[in-house]
Amino acid sequence: MRFLWKKWKYLGLLPIVFLVSSSFEHPAPEKKPGRFPYRKAGLTARQAAAHLLSRFTYGARPGEVDRVVDMGLENWFKTQLAAQQPDSSLDALLSDYDALVLSNREITEIFPKPGQALRMAIRDGAIHENSVQTGSMDYRNELQSYMKEKGLRPLRDLERQFVSQKVLRATYTDNQLLEVMTSFWFNHFNVSLTKNDCAQFIPSYERDVIRPNSLGKFGALLLATAQSPAMLFYLDNFSSSGNPAGKLSNIRRQAGKPVPPVQPAPQGKQGLNENYAREVMELHTLGVDGGYTQADVTEAARVLTGWTVVPMGNYRTREQNEKMRDEAARKSGFVVNGDFLFARNRHDAGEKKVLGRHFAAGGGYEEGVELLKLLADHPSTARFISQKLAIRFVSDTPPERLIDKMAASFRESGGDIRQVLTVMVHAPEFWSAGSVREKTKSPFELAIGAVRSLNGEITQPFQLFNWIGRMGERIYSYQAPTGFPDKGQYWINTGSLLNRMNFGLALASGRIPGVKVDLEALNRHREPESMQAALATYGKLLMPERDLEATIRRLEPMLNDPGLFEKVNNASRKVNRRGNDPAMGDRREDGMMVRASPVESGMKADRDPALLSRVVGVILGSPEYQRR
Repeated sequence: MRFLWKKWKYLGLLPIVFLVSSSFEHPAPEKKPGRFPYRKAGLTARQAAAHLLSRFTYGARPGEVDRVVDMGLENWFKTQLAAQQPDSSLDALLSDYDALVLSNREITEIFPKPGQALRMAIRDGAIHENSVQTGSMDYRNELQSYMKEKGLRPLRDLERQFVSQKVLRATYTDNQLLEVMTSFWFNHFNVSLTKNDCAQFIPSYERDVIRPNSLGKFGALLLATAQSPAMLFYLDNFSSSGNPAGKLSNIRRQAGKPVPPVQPAPQGKQGLNENYAREVMELHTLGVDGGYTQADVTEAARVLTGWTVVPMGNYRTREQNEKMRDEAARKSGFVVNGDFLFARNRHDAGEKKVLGRHFAAGGGYEEGVELLKLLADHPSTARFISQKLAIRFVSDTPPERLIDKMAASFRESGGDIRQVLTVMVHAPEFWSAGSVREKTKSPFELAIGAVRSLNGEITQPFQLFNWIGRMGERIYSYQAPTGFPDKGQYWINTGSLLNRMNFGLALASGRIPGVKVDLEALNRHREPESMQAALATYGKLLMPERDLEATIRRLEPMLNDPGLFEKVNNASRKVNRRGNDPAMGDRREDGMMVRASPVESGMKADRDPALLSRVVGVILGSPEYQRR
């Protein structure tokens, strides 16, 4: 991390340098569920409770460490695993978002894809095609009138509701582990709003596929994702159909490297598409070193031909869609399951062999289910999934011994996610010095955790979403199927650190619209006697059960610097002008993301907030607060 000192010195910010530790150590488990072995690691019950909250929630609320200790650490964890706590206050907040309860079919009828509404209006004669081609602005008003008349709404309205509910759920749900695991699995089985073909289906994907299966059996989750329209469109399996053996793709796999993606067949032409078959092995189950070959990918793609989506959308009437759905359901060998359709006439019914498993000629839908079960039960999958869970909850470099124990539990329990997590949390490695506070918060974790630790109130969640995007995490918009990396080095660079400091200062001083915090109430309206006292008091409130002596010593020079805000803003502008900050993404055409500098967001150098706001803001931007 020495390079960060040099960067800060170059930017004239040496007094406010803060570093995130790069020394991530390892941990290991215990088999039988019982009392957590935190005392053997030298932790008190309160320190252990703080550690549990840092890993299995989006951040401790004020007084929550005490509540976990009073409840009993093991009881608290069991309650989180059960995920049955009522969320009436959250439900009330979400009741204003009418699109969240819509089915995929309803969404495709109400929220057309970009450009689709225009094509419909031209088809129905509401807009003349020439007015669009000549660039006339009149057609825009005509399009709005057409959409209003037909009850259509822009897709960006759906996306705004969707990202807003994510912010609210993470902040307010009492079933925190369920929400953390929902994010984990969504990232593992990543789909992206940036791909128009699947964007309409992502709300249902998270609601009906990911969240209900997040703490269940891995095999059920794998099958549900494979049959989701979001995944079928995202990785192009919806278009994959049987091909003569001589025309199958023959891409050689380079040792240790991912296979280049195969382009989907041209529209209107049938062909084998290997994208999903490759990613389901490399990213979803076996891992890149899971023991499969390119031939296995091709054969698996053949097994999964005909897996597609039932007819829906605005290009046909609802009656036409229903008729086509009913006809498919009546055809011999066809399978309709919700929005999933197995079209037997597009399936490659030839003989196949995947990972040594023979699939006889003449098979249909059932061989795809059998293939996914083969992958879910494979020893490489047990290890790959256990490693990803250990990286998420233990450390960036978890020890092999821990992964072995978790993988054994995965195999013995048939992929029971609750059981694997239970083995992990009972492991001595989970509680070791190499695990405690040695994970780095992502921008989403930082923002939600800060609001929770300040007991904040969110009335405009989309504003917080925009800040998270500026810090580098555009939730639901990571384009690659890998999902966001889950290691600290991905999140930390000079630009991201500056944006995190700006966020902390903006939140603490009440300059993020739609997010209210009451700093005095956190300390029972007792005003600290000095800046040092404020640092100590609020440091303990925001980072309970930590030794903050060194942190306070490093933060004091920042608070004594009268030009703090000016320096942070100037440094941010320099970094962003050079284009070194990946957090400051371009504006998307559909309006989902907005480029904004710290000054635009309300952090003005000539307005220094109250001392308490500065203290809390600096704490939130400090390296110690970035750790979980």
